[in-house]
Amino acid sequence: MLSKVKSIALNGLEGYLIEIQTDISNGIPEFEIVGLPDMSVKEAKKRIKASIKNSQIEFPNKKILINLAPANVKKGGSSFDLAMAVGILISTGNITNLDINKLATTIFIGELSLDGKINRTNGVLPICIEAKELGIKRVILPKPNANEAAIIKELDIIPIENIKELVKYLNEEINIIPHKIKANNFFTHSINDVDFSDVKGQEDVKRALEIVAAGGHNCLMIGSPGAGKTMLAKRLQTILPDLSIEESIEITKIHSISEELQNDGLITIRPFRTPHHTVPISTMIGGGRIPKPGEISLAHNGILFLDELPEFNGNTLEALREPLENKVIGINRLSGNYIYPCNFILVASMNPCACGYFGNEENECRCTPLERHKYLNKISGPLLDRIDIHIEVKRPKYDKLNSKIKSENSKEIQKRVNIARKIQQERYKKYGIYSNSELSTRLIAEFCTLDKKGEELLEAAFKRLKLSVRAYEKILKVARTIADLEQKENIEYQHIAEAIQYRSLDKKYDN
Repeated sequence: MLSKVKSIALNGLEGYLIEIQTDISNGIPEFEIVGLPDMSVKEAKKRIKASIKNSQIEFPNKKILINLAPANVKKGGSSFDLAMAVGILISTGNITNLDINKLATTIFIGELSLDGKINRTNGVLPICIEAKELGIKRVILPKPNANEAAIIKELDIIPIENIKELVKYLNEEINIIPHKIKANNFFTHSINDVDFSDVKGQEDVKRALEIVAAGGHNCLMIGSPGAGKTMLAKRLQTILPDLSIEESIEITKIHSISEELQNDGLITIRPFRTPHHTVPISTMIGGGRIPKPGEISLAHNGILFLDELPEFNGNTLEALREPLENKVIGINRLSGNYIYPCNFILVASMNPCACGYFGNEENECRCTPLERHKYLNKISGPLLDRIDIHIEVKRPKYDKLNSKIKSENSKEIQKRVNIARKIQQERYKKYGIYSNSELSTRLIAEFCTLDKKGEELLEAAFKRLKLSVRAYEKILKVARTIADLEQKENIEYQHIAEAIQYRSLDKKYDN
């Protein structure tokens, strides 16, 4: 008997419909899966057989042929286990009381355990998003994935624990109410108990980080060991603008396929990723036999923090250049091309020299000019050009550390950041961008006009600092953000002056 059920496969974050065609006939007992399955799909034969038998259902001692259509596209992963098992159970007559029309708009996803249990699988949210687009009405999946799938409210989410329960449900012996979840019950990643009010002094650095958050700008913090660079970077997450529902879904999709979604529901806090400096390129940008998103994609709509920037492998750093510009990363494999979004804020920190004390008032630098130059040259000019803001972080004085004056907290700073971001979203709503950091050359010319005094200042800085065209544009973007924080329609002289000071640190130290 021939049966047909549906599932969805993923290519990156995009999905496509798979029809599982099962034919069981008389002949020498054999179980074969065709349609370009990889090894993980072929291994499903043993999982399916054991799962059905251990559910006290007789497994057919016949010739079983399963085709995964379309047959010209390679399939991988264990999420087809459940659909293939259902196909066999329909063909053997164990599932009979089926509504054909309802089955045509149903997909099955899930990995089978040998005891008949249906295990959690990855990538459920992007699968459900694609299912909605393809006109699917019902998704039958593992119970642990129910909250994640329920984000897509247009679908009937049917959570199943095991094969026995599935057979009873499809035969209409039991009724399972579609799983729903309220928005306020979505899982939320928690932020550690950190706040900008914890930081004593460093008012100039806090100001720079407020600009970073308001405009989505990349930044580099340079300072001696113990100056507080890492402490400040961790608190940047607390002043980033509130997430929209669309951004939350984008983040959750990426974490879902990356085995990073440890609990169900929607991620509502912007990511903060901190890879170690020994991280390989494939982990940073994504890759593997079946490419998975890398750190840059897991930081999408959030922060990628690279501590001790010069210690990272040079090739790994250079691989960041195109993603920083394009906001997406393409990974090419024999199995296909995979595109992942990576619109993140790059926050990096480094010492001013190898010993860490150049320019420090308390400790004398032991490095020669040549050694300092060599150390700073670990960061290439093209990569440095893509970093909008350079911040000098000095060790706070004792009187600042001992001060009883309470610093401004993160909530107060975030209010200003949210206002500035709303101004930008309203300004750029026709252009498909959301922040000043995304401005193209054409849009810079339209929205970053200067008065004569500002133009003269920028021209002088361009010549004296020998800035590249990209650095020139970065100054204009930062100045636009500073103006937005002050809710000014036009960029003024003082905005340009402040933006220029955030481009000069690399020149100061490289001498």
